[in-house]
Amino acid sequence: MHDDLDPDGVAAVLLASLSVLVRRVRQVPTGGGLTMPERTALSHLERSGTTTSSALAREVQITAQAMGATLSALRARGLVERRPDPNDGRRVVLTVTEAGVQALKNKRNARAELLARALTSGMFTPAELEQLAAAAPLLERLAQNI
Repeated sequence: MHDDLDPDGVAAVLLASLSVLVRRVRQVPTGGGLTMPERTALSHLERSGTTTSSALAREVQITAQAMGATLSALRARGLVERRPDPNDGRRVVLTVTEAGVQALKNKRNARAELLARALTSGMFTPAELEQLAAAAPLLERLAQNI
């Protein structure tokens, strides 16, 4: 790293910039009418795979009761299903259904389209687009190391 680059300053600028970007992208209306808690639970469940309601609540850092209500709404819409745990028949595990995967895919596509429109709006030069493309893997690596 260059001596003139202050890691604390870089961290502050990155955090502020990415916070604005994430906030704006999250505001994109998506079909299906998922609430923010429902989208969060569904997304975490998709990433973690089969899990229990209590484990998902811990991961998302909400109460088991709040997670239960959220999952009930998702199950009623056919986006999540409950099954007996194959390793312990006394427990119930949850999985995302194909409809749940499609709902998340639709949300991600809407967000990706929003970003693509912004990138092709003429506000960025080809050199800037190359810089953004080069920064993406670095941001991913940064996220993995936090």
